[in-house]
Amino acid sequence: MASKRKSSSAKKSSSSKKSSGRKYSPSASKNVETEMREMKQGKLKSGRSGKAVTNPKQAIAIGLSEARKQGKKVPAKKS
Repeated sequence: MASKRKSSSAKKSSSSKKSSGRKYSPSASKNVETEMREMKQGKLKSGRSGKAVTNPKQAIAIGLSEARKQGKKVPAKKS
């Protein structure tokens, strides 16, 4: 007699969510790339104070903010 084996793939497909395309547009990543390059060269300045940005996370945030202003596909800012 052949024993029946349960398929684990049926369970995986129901629990995992399937993403619908990209979250960030390729052009938005270009904005981030540009801001990172400026930060490394010491040319990137923060908004109000005008101090040089040295934190890579801050450079990424500035790049995404610029992409949002230009209307590119970027998820909403987390509050």
